[in-house]
Amino acid sequence: MILVNTDYITGKNLEMLGLVKGATIQSKHIGKDIGAGFKTLVGGELKGYTEMMNEARSIATQRMIDEAQGLGADAIVNVRFASSAIMQGAAEVIAYGTAVRFA
Repeated sequence: MILVNTDYITGKNLEMLGLVKGATIQSKHIGKDIGAGFKTLVGGELKGYTEMMNEARSIATQRMIDEAQGLGADAIVNVRFASSAIMQGAAEVIAYGTAVRFA
């Protein structure tokens, strides 16, 4: 599956199939949350949260790809990511784009 953040793929004529998306909601692990609280006192990267968000993006991306494959897509164009707080201690990550077939 080809994923691009542009609305075209050079040299390909595209037939648009529709919007596809994948999402996941991740909650903070209490141990990571305590460690992150200490880290905010001295500054620096919150590696536990970075890892959590990388995993969440990976899960959301795979779910988006699965939906596109169900439509018979060859690629997804205009791929975007968004995140938002759902509740105290939990965040949603969504990946979305337009599924296309090569014409």
